Order: sequence, then structure tokens, then C-alpha cells
Amino acid sequence: MLISTKGRYALRVMADLARRPLEEYVPLKEIAQRQEISEKYLEAIIKILVKAELLSGVRGKGGGYKLTRAPEQYTVGAVLRLTEESLAPVACLEEDASPCARAAECPTLPLWRGLDRVISEYLERVTLADLLEGRV
Repeated sequence: MLISTKGRYALRVMADLARRPLEEYVPLKEIAQRQEISEKYLEAIIKILVKAELLSGVRGKGGGYKLTRAPEQYTVGAVLRLTEESLAPVACLEEDASPCARAAECPTLPLWRGLDRVISEYLERVTLADLLEGRV
């Protein structure tokens, strides 16, 4: 499992917005400047987050983006699942993987399943609030 820039940047954007009052819309340009992310690339990431209703956006003067709920209600796992193709440690555990012909006799499959479970459980326990408060 390798987290892409899209996943890492999505978490940075969410953390950036989590530092703001919930009712405050933050312009895309400001986020891009603070996070040192291209506006064009950031637009694509924010589009995913808005579509999933993690963020809401308003166009025009005074517009921008904001979280739709409190930082403690967002898990890192939820954000990464939106932006990453897979969080599985091996291809055979990916959601749409074809059944493996060797699964029944694979001595390493239990290891990969365990690792997958540990990763998922950890990412679901960590919230944006935890990131901001340094509790990870």
C-alpha cells in the first residue's frame, strides 16, 4: 500500500479547513497557497470531497469551501478511501480483485488479511481532530 499524493493532499486540505470555524468558507486559492498545492490539482481533489459531502462549497465573492461537520466526525480512513484506489496491502485483497486460485493453500494470506485489518482499524480510529491535536 502506497498512499498517493491525492490522498495525502486530501488529508492536508481537510486538516487546513478543520483549523477554521465551521461556518467559514475558505477560498480555494488560499488553501492552495498555504498547502503549496497547485490550484488545478486541488480543484480535482476538492471535487471528490464535495461530491462525497465531506465539504460544501459556495461560488462567488465570499465563497470557498468548508467542512460539513465537526473535525472529530471525519476519519482518516474515510478520506483515504475516497481518494485511493485501494488501501489493501496486496492485490488479492483489493475490493474488486479476481478470486485467487492459490488462496486455499496460500500460507501468507492470513498475514495479509491481518495487516489489512490493522491498517483499516487504525485509519478508522484516527480523526481530523486527532491530527490537529497531535494525538497520533
